[in-house]
Amino acid sequence: MSKNGLFARITGGASADHAGSHAPIGKGDLMKRVELLNNFEDLDLGWFWATDPTGALMYLSDSAAKALGKTSEQLVGQQLTSLFIPDKNDDPEKAERPLPFLMSARNSFSELSARISVSGSDAEIWWSVSGKPQISADGKFLGYRGGAKDITSIRERTLDASRLAKFDTLTGLANRHAMEKRLTATLTAFKTAKRSCALMMLDLDRFKQVNDTLGHPAGDELLKQVAQRLKSVVGEKGEIGRLGGDEFQIILPDMDDRGQLGDLAQRLIQMISQPYSLSGSRAIIGTSVGIAIAPYDGLDSEELVSSSDLALYAAKGGGRGQFRFYASDLKDGARLRKQIEEDLRDALQRDELELHYQPLVCSETREAKCFESLMRWNHPERGWISPAEFIPIAEETSIIADIGEWALMRACQDASQWPSTVRVAVNVSAVQFANEEFPAIVERALNASGISPKRLELEITESVFMSDPYATNRMFAQLKDLGVRLALDDFGTGYSSLGYLRDAPFDKLKIDQCFVRGSTAEGNNNSAIITAVVSLAQALGMQTVAEGVESEDELSLVIDHGADLIQGFVFSRAMPHEDVMARFADGNLKFTPVGPAKYRADRKTVFRKIGVIHEDHRYEAVLRNLSATGAMIEGVLNIPRGTNLILDLGEGQLAIGAVRRSDEHSQGVEFEVPLVSDGADGLCTRHRVSPYALAAAGMPLKALPPGNYPLVQNRRADGNPTRPQFVQMDIAAIGRRS
Repeated sequence: MSKNGLFARITGGASADHAGSHAPIGKGDLMKRVELLNNFEDLDLGWFWATDPTGALMYLSDSAAKALGKTSEQLVGQQLTSLFIPDKNDDPEKAERPLPFLMSARNSFSELSARISVSGSDAEIWWSVSGKPQISADGKFLGYRGGAKDITSIRERTLDASRLAKFDTLTGLANRHAMEKRLTATLTAFKTAKRSCALMMLDLDRFKQVNDTLGHPAGDELLKQVAQRLKSVVGEKGEIGRLGGDEFQIILPDMDDRGQLGDLAQRLIQMISQPYSLSGSRAIIGTSVGIAIAPYDGLDSEELVSSSDLALYAAKGGGRGQFRFYASDLKDGARLRKQIEEDLRDALQRDELELHYQPLVCSETREAKCFESLMRWNHPERGWISPAEFIPIAEETSIIADIGEWALMRACQDASQWPSTVRVAVNVSAVQFANEEFPAIVERALNASGISPKRLELEITESVFMSDPYATNRMFAQLKDLGVRLALDDFGTGYSSLGYLRDAPFDKLKIDQCFVRGSTAEGNNNSAIITAVVSLAQALGMQTVAEGVESEDELSLVIDHGADLIQGFVFSRAMPHEDVMARFADGNLKFTPVGPAKYRADRKTVFRKIGVIHEDHRYEAVLRNLSATGAMIEGVLNIPRGTNLILDLGEGQLAIGAVRRSDEHSQGVEFEVPLVSDGADGLCTRHRVSPYALAAAGMPLKALPPGNYPLVQNRRADGNPTRPQFVQMDIAAIGRRS
């Protein structure tokens, strides 16, 4: 359209009928100005409105009224503000003064976003409204004059862009930036309100192997499924975000019960550990969880994130598939773990690694049929380091390939000195199993040692099934072609699939110790699970091994349920090769049970100072052992049975209990509320002393520091010392006696 044609449309095409139609339109030419405004309204580029001093509409463009589903006549006389409704979903960070407030204050406003009310429609329609108060020459308020335009499409585009900036495009979860803002805002508000907030950090275990073996599209699909599983477990209890890669974060407002948090973390671990179906392939991953709680472990977002990161690092270092609560000693643990990683690289060259052997004893003859090789590290400075500490570190690096090959070679070499009727079992990591050269490594070990392939058992965990099923089956076939035996280790702990047993040529199933421990106690289903596994193995022609048998009643149970082989402390701990050879030299292949008669819940032997609070007096004592339900303490003389005490276990942990056994300076205390797992190999209280309570008592407001707090200072409110009812012993003397 030409410029002249456009001008003719705006002016109603009157250039031929009106003299001077090409002349400029002056301010005094009211007719032409009104005509121009009418044409502007007809183009729907914008609308006009006017109100009287009371805010009632005096005028509204016809096209604007039509957009509202009414006529101008119907709307004139209504309050302008009645056309708009508040938006409850509007971004609070961009909140503006509402229209009624601005008009009541007689302020001008420009391009104010407002949602309009449309008769008979639930659609969200948004206008941009501008207005200016009209004042007469004598200062009298005449009402408002203004304009409006539809900005619905513009707003939708803006909101879409805003959502993209706040949410992870792959999973639909909040992204790192949004989670940082939400956590900061939450902790700021909760600090004022003296409320708590838990933070969980999750890192997927073995996710990299999915990307490497099945490809990045499969990895992306896996992340989507993980997000859905997280939502199904967390529900409305918290907000979930993906920080990037395989890292996730969960904000849990008003949660500080470590029992509930531990249960939630365990459910997350179990849910994420279930198998995934990815375009016809099967994958198994896991997750580790670190937990920190404000205000106990940090007051601001930076401090809390750092604490949860340290807890996650400890969970991964503890063997993966675990959760950890933050504790003040984790900083030292992180430094130690880094040092262990550096020292482990040189351990092989320095000949610091050893293999110890634990017998697998026949349930009928009590003879050792096989010995499992277990790696031990004798560090020149730290002494014996547990495999639970260094094996997970080795699996995160390339070190596992080197030490795994060394262990296989050494185990076969040692077994070559044993009777030909005794087998040796060697653990194989998922990393080793995925190595295409692994069959050749096994063959070299057999040739170098000269042992028969049928005397070598390779113990494999279910994690090997997470990779390409074709490559997995090919690996099984190659190993069986060598003539070695295969055992499925820790059966039942990784959401076992019967498909494993159908397709993989296993010779043996090892029942994980978690089903054996406590199987004789009332109220659990472990006995039935053992029966089911044994029956399944027998039907498939496989042997069964019951792991972790420690007591004679457990031994009787697993034998009665049909287990073929027994492994555990009830017969023997893992022993150096020299001790194994000594037994062979004596012809002593039989083992006699040496465990306790009955299973008892784990009671951890400890030796550390704690506080004991009775009424308004505090004593110092030594904690001897600790279980979920009670503790043994020493240091205070002759506390009568039935006396109520509070044990200050440190770091804000107060355990209320009663003395159930008393023998001079030693007392057995039963807790009112059982302790819960700290996710590691320890116990903790459900709740702790709040830093808000400590601040109210005059201490600085900060995260809980290590150690005990002088909650009871052995002084009354009037400043006079309290009178102890019991006699305090010399704690140093107890330490020397120990």
